[in-house]
Amino acid sequence: MLHEETSGAVIDAAMKVHSILGPGLMESAYEACLAHELRSRGLNVETQVPLPVVYELVRIDAGYRIDMMVAGVIIVEVKAVNEIAPIHKAQLISYLKLSGVRVGLLLNFNVVHLRDGISRLVV
Repeated sequence: MLHEETSGAVIDAAMKVHSILGPGLMESAYEACLAHELRSRGLNVETQVPLPVVYELVRIDAGYRIDMMVAGVIIVEVKAVNEIAPIHKAQLISYLKLSGVRVGLLLNFNVVHLRDGISRLVV
């Protein structure tokens, strides 16, 4: 599956989750429901994927976790915040660089219309 098709599938699934649950829940609820929805559509989804930092050729577990890795080609970071701050986008960009994955989606479920809470980043 291509990046564009996978991104589209994730966004479609996220829209369904948001239309059923609405805003106001914790990130963990949206993450679990989105993972379930994506798996029910036949996509490979890993959640809370450890992401080490490589520093001077040493692999260091610094406690970072990717919310979701979808089909091995898209990182999805789930938020439930009043608004996306620059640090949220910086976090996703760092995760993309550290993992070698090129495409990421930042999904903020704490919005009235999910379309207003979607950011797609490419490195």
